[in-house]
Amino acid sequence: MKRVAMAGALVAIALTAAGVASGAARHHAAPTKLTVWVGWSARELAAFKKLAAEYQKANPDVSLSVVGSINDDKIVAAIRAGTAPDVVSSFNSYNVGIYCGTGGWIDLSSLMKQSGISTSMFPPTTNYYTQYGGKKCALPLLADAYGLYYNKTLFKKAGIAGPPKTIAELTADAKKLTIRNSDGSLKQVGIDPFIGFYENVPERWILPWGGTYTDSGGKAHLATNSAWAKWLTWQKQMIDWYGYKNLVKFQAGLGDEFSASNAFEVGKVAMNLDGEWRVAFIHAEHPTLDYGTAPMPSATPSLYGSGYINGTIIGIPKNGKHTQQAWDFVKWVTTNTHALAEFSNAIKNVPSTTASTHSKELVPDVHFATFLKIFANPKSGTSPIEASGASYTNAVQNFATKWQAGQVKDLHAGLVTLDKQLDAQVAQAKGGGVP
Repeated sequence: MKRVAMAGALVAIALTAAGVASGAARHHAAPTKLTVWVGWSARELAAFKKLAAEYQKANPDVSLSVVGSINDDKIVAAIRAGTAPDVVSSFNSYNVGIYCGTGGWIDLSSLMKQSGISTSMFPPTTNYYTQYGGKKCALPLLADAYGLYYNKTLFKKAGIAGPPKTIAELTADAKKLTIRNSDGSLKQVGIDPFIGFYENVPERWILPWGGTYTDSGGKAHLATNSAWAKWLTWQKQMIDWYGYKNLVKFQAGLGDEFSASNAFEVGKVAMNLDGEWRVAFIHAEHPTLDYGTAPMPSATPSLYGSGYINGTIIGIPKNGKHTQQAWDFVKWVTTNTHALAEFSNAIKNVPSTTASTHSKELVPDVHFATFLKIFANPKSGTSPIEASGASYTNAVQNFATKWQAGQVKDLHAGLVTLDKQLDAQVAQAKGGGVP
């Protein structure tokens, strides 16, 4: 599902660290009740509840109550009020800097060591976005990998043989696939590079250009890392080619991203940056759609095949009353190959341990296989994990939004100012102030 940053409450907190509550004894006259908060809803929530029921059946000494549609604001509010559940999960891995840095989620390192769980079970990128400041306060629970969806029917009509691999090919194909109405407005778009459209955020677009956020000293360097200027220049040129107002008007008439009227699914957009979960949505909503999946085109040939990765993280809030039982469930749901494969099959997210990506229980799917390869690519990356959490990438997105609207006249000067803003934001967050 879409991982939308909900930083409103997050940027205004400074959770105080607390020790890990000791686990309760494993033998009870009645099952220990554990409350588990997750972000999933509808079909995906049902799949997680089915998984939880399987665990409960095998572990009758616990009773799991799963609550869906939870976001980070609710998690933070509960931690601050002392009413947090036993287990929490978040779609926003970039907020792990806040959860680990403030002690809002406990450090799992000792529990992992106790259980013989090694970080080597997980790919490097997922290890990166589940820790901060030397604390491992989360584990990955499935992952999202992003790639290119393309409509084969529209490609065939336009005389395009296959998906683009380079930025030059992407540009040419996008223009060839675009259809305008007689008044110049847009009827069909080749690819929509507009920041804020569906899954379009800077961190997902910059990776194919080889962009990074900080230098070796941890300082923001968007102004001196040439990939940022190159990507933003290309993006603005594409938007100007479509016409900014034309794109805004076009998008206003499109269906909701998570509906059967999704612009790609109904052929309004010929190519689209999206996550692996779209495979399941297309299967359920438009099973006859003739489409393909591929890595995003890259500015550098060596980067082709890689992509953006993030995913759901799961952890244990501070001051829990049933830490050991909570850990037992967290451990099972994040490291059991059968559980990960079953859940992956159900919601078409990428299984998050190295072993589970090769599980024979995974249902073969040519469209989904693309994302397994992107996930395993050593050059794939994710959002920066900083003390200020999602506020960091939100600031970059705010800048890109102004840039595409023509409100930034000097790109380099704007990036220099952005770098200073990002560094100040992180320094303030580390100092315990409000980011």
